[in-house]
Amino acid sequence: MIIAVDGPTASGKGTIAKALSAHFGLPHLDTGLLYRAVGRQVALNGGDPDDAQDALEGCTFPDTLLDDPSLRNEETGGLASRVSVHPPVRDALFERQRAFATQAGGAILDGRDIGTVIAPEAEAKLFVTASVEARAQRRFLEMRERGVRVTLLEIADDLRRRDERDRERTIAPLIPAEDAMVLDTSSLGRDEAIEAAIEAVERMAAAGGRTG
Repeated sequence: MIIAVDGPTASGKGTIAKALSAHFGLPHLDTGLLYRAVGRQVALNGGDPDDAQDALEGCTFPDTLLDDPSLRNEETGGLASRVSVHPPVRDALFERQRAFATQAGGAILDGRDIGTVIAPEAEAKLFVTASVEARAQRRFLEMRERGVRVTLLEIADDLRRRDERDRERTIAPLIPAEDAMVLDTSSLGRDEAIEAAIEAVERMAAAGGRTG
C-alpha cells in the first residue's frame, strides 16, 4: 500500500506520516528533506537558489548531507521552497522518489506533490493543512525549544511566502489530489490528528482508495 501525505509547511504532515509509518509498518520518506538538501547544497556552493542552473547543480548533494541538522532550520526551509520551483530540480528528484514509493510492500511519502505527481496511484491520500496562525505558533514553539531566536510574526510571514510560491509554481503546485481527504489540524492536538489520519487511511484503503 502506498500512502501519500501532502500539505504545507508546519501543518503536521511529517508527524502524521511518521505515525502512519509506525502504525502500518511501512517505510517513510520525507521528500521535503531532499529539497532542503538541494537548497543547502546550493548555499554551500555559493550559488543562487533562484537560478535554475545553480539549483540543478545542488541536486548532486552527497547522501551524508541528509543527516545535517541544518536542514531543519527555517533558512534552509526557505531555500528548499525556492529551488523547488525549478522544473529541472523536480525532474532530477522524481525518480528517486518514485523508486521509494514503488518498492515492494508499499511505502509512505510526505511532501507537497506526492498524491498528484509522485504517486498518483496511491491507495490512500491525505492533504494535511492548518491555518497560518496555527502553523506559525507550532513552528515558533519548536524554534524556541531549539534555542532559535525568531518572532512569531517573522515565522508567519515566511510561511505565507512559502505557501504562495508552492501554490503558484507552474510545475506540481501545492494542491490536494482530487481523491485526497483534506485533514485540517488547526484545532487538533497531536494525538487527535494522528488518530484521524489513521482512521482516514483505513477507510480509504478499505474503499480501494476512494474517499467517497
